[in-house]
Formats: sequence, C-alpha cells, structure tokens
Amino acid sequence: MTDNKLAFVFPGQGSQSVGMSTALAEHYPIVKKLYAEASGVLGYDLWQLVHSGPESELNITSKTQPALLTAGVAVWKIWAERHGPLPALMAGHSLGEYSALVCSGMLAFDAAIALVADRGAYMQAAVPEGVGSMAAILGLTGEQIIKICIQAAQGQVVSAANFNSAGQIVIAGHKEAVNRAVEMAAGAGAKRSVVLAVSVPAHCALMQEAASKFASRMESISLTAGRIPVIHNVDVSIKSEISAIKQALAGQLYQPVRWVETIELMSRKGVTKIVECGPGKVLCGLIKRIDRQIETYPVFDRESLDKALSAMNG
Repeated sequence: MTDNKLAFVFPGQGSQSVGMSTALAEHYPIVKKLYAEASGVLGYDLWQLVHSGPESELNITSKTQPALLTAGVAVWKIWAERHGPLPALMAGHSLGEYSALVCSGMLAFDAAIALVADRGAYMQAAVPEGVGSMAAILGLTGEQIIKICIQAAQGQVVSAANFNSAGQIVIAGHKEAVNRAVEMAAGAGAKRSVVLAVSVPAHCALMQEAASKFASRMESISLTAGRIPVIHNVDVSIKSEISAIKQALAGQLYQPVRWVETIELMSRKGVTKIVECGPGKVLCGLIKRIDRQIETYPVFDRESLDKALSAMNG
C-alpha cells in the first residue's frame, strides 16, 4: 500500500559511524545478510569494518560509500518486512541518491555496491589528499555564498556544493580558496563556519574528471523503471528515461546538491511525513529547518523503527 503523504530519504557521506547498523542487526537477520552480499562484491568484510572499524578506514571514500548504501537499504528491507507503507516519493542526499535508486527498484543492490565503490575511488583519485576541502557556512544566503565564492576563487575552484537548508550551505574546492571563502563569510556576518572532515571536495568542478570516468563506468550499468519516483539532486526533477538518469548521476559529482528545493518539491506534491533511512538523523534536522510542517522519522534502530511504523498506522 502506498501512502501518498509519505516520502523516504537517504543520507550521504558524513552520516557514517563505527557500529552503525549493529542495533538493527541484533533483531533483523536481513542486515547481516545484506552486508555479506556487499562483502562478496567488494572482496573484503564490510560488516567487520562497519561493526569494529577502524574509523579511519571506514572514512575512506571508496569504503564509506558502499557502507552507507548498505545501511540505508537494510532499513528499507526491514521496513518492508514489517509491512510499512510504501512512500510516494524518494530522494537521497548525494550518495544517498543511489540508496534511493536501489530501494525504488531501479538499480540492483549488487551492481550499486560495485558502482559506488568505484565512484568513491574515482573521486579520491581526482584530487590528491590535502588539495581539496569542504566547509559548512551557517547564517548566510545562497546569493551571498555564491558571490563570496566568486571573489575567493582567485584562479582556483571554490563553489557552493550543498544547499542543505536555509542558512546552511556547504562550499567545496581547493583548500586555499575554501579558506579564503570562510574568512570572507565571517566578514559578511556568517554565524559560524565549519571545515568538514572529508578527504574529497565533492560537488564542485574539481570532480569533473571523476564524473567523466564515472559516466563511462555507468555505460555498463543496467537501470530499469522503478516503482517509486526518485527526485534527483542536480535539477530537482523526476526522470523516467534511463539515459537521463545516468546523465544526472554523473553530473551530480560536480554540481551542487539542491536539498532545499528537493524537500520543497516533496511538500508541493503533498508529502507531510518523511522517513530517513540510515544511520543518524542529519537529514531530519535539515528538513525541520526547511519545512517545520513536515513530520520527520529517522530510523536507525528497533525503537526508532517502531516509533515510525506506529506513526504511520496512527
């Protein structure tokens, strides 16, 4: 049964942590089964890495991505086991878009695991360690950030990477340019700026080489029409043509994540409840800043799952 007022969202990098999925795995065998399937594709024990760390290895982009994909899909599978209602729409933040595509039925899980591992490797290879950076800037408008990035570039790359919520925008690019932009943002009245602990400056022009390799890699991937529409990050649209979906996924690597507009579109389409599938509740926090009328339900352990299911049935 589809609930036309319900949407599902899936988080991206930054939501990972050692021990994620453990609480659910204690009650639902499907969790370890999925991690075992992913491990078979990857050639290493993904569950061991997620369960025990080390954190430094889990934070390597090419390993973070399949780990988060599996964590999100696991929640979706459990939701189905518990006969939760189907959502009318799905979206994912950056990497989370791949989790959404798997859960919508467009992309096979094993193919997605191999794909995002390669995506992470291409991203890491495109920019050497220490060359790029990302920072979250709080308290300025999108227009202000865009102007600051233009001024701060000085021949390098720096641009808005994630429009996360009103007053929270992430920038990405060369480390020096990002630092200049952070200083300028402070001078323009930003409440706070936080340099993010990431190894890759995603969603900026430095990722165009990775996007080119990724587009070639996508040629071998089979996508099918899904049963649940997915809103894409790059242009806040729902696509049905396979070639257009692949183009959107490649473009996502070097174009900004338009999360505010994504949630606003969901709201216009009648969504009043959103479930976040995966570790933590980062997206629920952002959604509350975008539209306080939307009820949010992060699902990451049995208690939060029961709460979400109870709310749907109520």
